[in-house]
Amino acid sequence: MPGPARVDVEGWGWRYAGRKLPATRDVNLIIEPGERVLLLGASGAGKSTLLAGLAGLLGGSDEGEATGRIRVDGQAPEAQRGRIGLVLQDPESGVVLSKVGDDVAFGCENLGVPAAEIPARVAEAVASVGLDVPLSRPTKELSGGQKQRLALAGVLAMRPGLLLLDEPTANLDPEGVVEVRAAVESVTAREGTTLVLIEHRTSVWVELMTRVVVLAPGGGLLADGPPDRVFAEHGAALAAAGVWVPGHPVDLPVPPEARGRDAVLSTRRLAIGRERREVVASGLDLSAPQGAGTVVTGANGAGKSTLALTLAGLLPELSGEVVAAPSLAARGGTRPSRWRSTELLTRIGTVFQEPEHQFLAPTLRDELAVGPRALRMPPAEVDAIVDELLDRLDLAPLALANPFTLSGGQKRRLSVATVLASSPAVIVLDEPTFGQDRRGWSELVGLLQREVERGRTVIAVTHDADVIRHLGQHRIRLGGAA
Repeated sequence: MPGPARVDVEGWGWRYAGRKLPATRDVNLIIEPGERVLLLGASGAGKSTLLAGLAGLLGGSDEGEATGRIRVDGQAPEAQRGRIGLVLQDPESGVVLSKVGDDVAFGCENLGVPAAEIPARVAEAVASVGLDVPLSRPTKELSGGQKQRLALAGVLAMRPGLLLLDEPTANLDPEGVVEVRAAVESVTAREGTTLVLIEHRTSVWVELMTRVVVLAPGGGLLADGPPDRVFAEHGAALAAAGVWVPGHPVDLPVPPEARGRDAVLSTRRLAIGRERREVVASGLDLSAPQGAGTVVTGANGAGKSTLALTLAGLLPELSGEVVAAPSLAARGGTRPSRWRSTELLTRIGTVFQEPEHQFLAPTLRDELAVGPRALRMPPAEVDAIVDELLDRLDLAPLALANPFTLSGGQKRRLSVATVLASSPAVIVLDEPTFGQDRRGWSELVGLLQREVERGRTVIAVTHDADVIRHLGQHRIRLGGAA
């Protein structure tokens, strides 16, 4: 069926297998064809779960239990092949093929789009999202932000009647945010596509949206209506509930610049890359001051994540070196890339861009205990550390849940907590506030500020202007002046 889709949600809910409480429940919602809906709610309210339900991606009884029903144009979503396009919160999960052009064309080919029409669709979609790389570029060489654009391009090339976007600009630089928003605006204006979008930072998207729907943490809807009315009538309550509301800034201090401090990590003529034949950046002479917050910024593809992994000792230098201060040095010397894993554990902790990449245990409690147990701490001390972190990051009710069943924002908080559990002197984080609601963001950034006050060094790769403001006592910009 051509044209925009209609969505009917009747008393719908979903409980993941192994979880006592539903991820969301009692959702009643009608979305008329062509509406553009901004879907909001506190972290864990079930936004991503609802989007997966609308896309027909939730499995059978072995994966969970559904109540109520969802219909898209009068049919179950799983029967609407090609009618629904979804960009997931994790850009890695949207990559299918090894080359950029092939990946963007994949959906069109599966829908039986005439072969002669596909190249033009691919070129148009890639250009619209600002993915300025050759179509022959291996997808494994793309940065997280570039993969975000790639996933969106693949969906736009399909020209769906219902477009579902989960945090589509989370890993993008400011220029990328503008380009992706423009691409979404263009396709919805041209095709009249029905749009449902999850985005914690509402100010970027609010003017494009015709409606705001807010999920309540306990189930049902907290608010529903035109953006101006919802924010005017419920703004303060929504902000208190964790929703990012325009005009409601976070209440955290802005720390002073770090001047005159010794470097805890420094680089000398450093060249970085994931593989020796692919140098991402070179000639880097940088430093991170001890006991301060350092933020690393730059365009997508500039090498920020690669630099973070190299500073953390998880990637070897291609040339030049990373040098640790004598106070941080291990038996293996002052080069973190030459330290053993146990030496890194208490010296440099790393929070990866994709939280799932560092989960090892079946429950949150066990996950937080991995580091302390590796350090052979007494069981009572391990339990105390785990309990404190569960409380500090609002994860205590989920202590026995599987980490992979958490929402994106909860996974991010858990990944930060697993590093804090080992009390490293330096904490390196890649996009630490990805997927956070207003309350979770404040708790997380406030926690990192307190770690700095206690003398730890925090190094954060970020595109988040508020993180830069509240943690950026020292700033490094790749691809430009520091």
